[in-house]
Amino acid sequence: MRFSEVPIAGPWGERHLLGLERLTADQIQTVLDLADYYHRMTQKGAVRLDLLKGFVVANLFFENSTRTRTSFSLAAKRLGADTVDFSASSSSLSKGETFVDTALTIEAMGVDLVVCRHRTPGAPHLLSRHLRAGVLNAGDGTHEHPTQGLLDILTIRQKLGRIHGLTVALVGDIRHSRVARSNIHGLIKLGARVIVCGPSTLIPADIVELGVEVAYDLDRILPEVDCVNLLRVQFERQRGAFFPSISEYAALFGMNGDRIRRGKDGMLVLAPGPINRGVELTPEVADGPNSVILNQVSNGLLVRMACLTLLARERQKAVEVAQ
Repeated sequence: MRFSEVPIAGPWGERHLLGLERLTADQIQTVLDLADYYHRMTQKGAVRLDLLKGFVVANLFFENSTRTRTSFSLAAKRLGADTVDFSASSSSLSKGETFVDTALTIEAMGVDLVVCRHRTPGAPHLLSRHLRAGVLNAGDGTHEHPTQGLLDILTIRQKLGRIHGLTVALVGDIRHSRVARSNIHGLIKLGARVIVCGPSTLIPADIVELGVEVAYDLDRILPEVDCVNLLRVQFERQRGAFFPSISEYAALFGMNGDRIRRGKDGMLVLAPGPINRGVELTPEVADGPNSVILNQVSNGLLVRMACLTLLARERQKAVEVAQ
């Protein structure tokens, strides 16, 4: 298979994917449509494509990850690319080498695309200014996680048929969540109404500047909500006590069977994971009919295949121009 055989009808033109904030609605739709194409291909039995044969994808993860790293690695392999997995703990960073020099060294080995996760906001943006390879942000601190935002949006679109006109609630630790920011940028650009809900200590005062509504009472907004995305409480990024106890958080903002029954019929429940059962949601909800958590995992692979395809196509164009 060649790039010309892949149905990419919409605009793209980006060498890097650093966040959804800088993408247009049409560019976001391009990714979603390509992910849907890969979904149809998978349903027809196409397990492995050779579209990226000859490309090398490096996974540079400077922060722990299981789902995202595995998903990107499998997505690259499904497209036929070779992969290089980087571990910060065993790298020359421990000997004093800089972050950028490490990436340049890996790029010099013939890498075409770099998938970067880092605890520092803006780290992938820094790499994009130094590398010829395409850079894909796999999560940078509390800034953005674009592929997670895209897979959440894809899951909603698949289940409800649209994004425009829906009301989506992002519930939980908004302050520390890169997933929240990517969801906000993507959903609003596609015409959704977005409500952020959680303890007042976990909702930044300036979040309304992104075009969202703010609520502190989950029970009040549930009858209005088509989808609720339950964000993990990120204890590892917090520098203080933002609520009295986990049990109080679960009582006020955790999704349980009673809240499902008080919500809209067919309300979708999403969670980016890893989920804390008994905190953000109960097992009854996580494994219940409203949950689309496993669909999110499957769609993560499709979205990452789509993103790698789009960046690889731009990379190939750049190489051809240089020659």
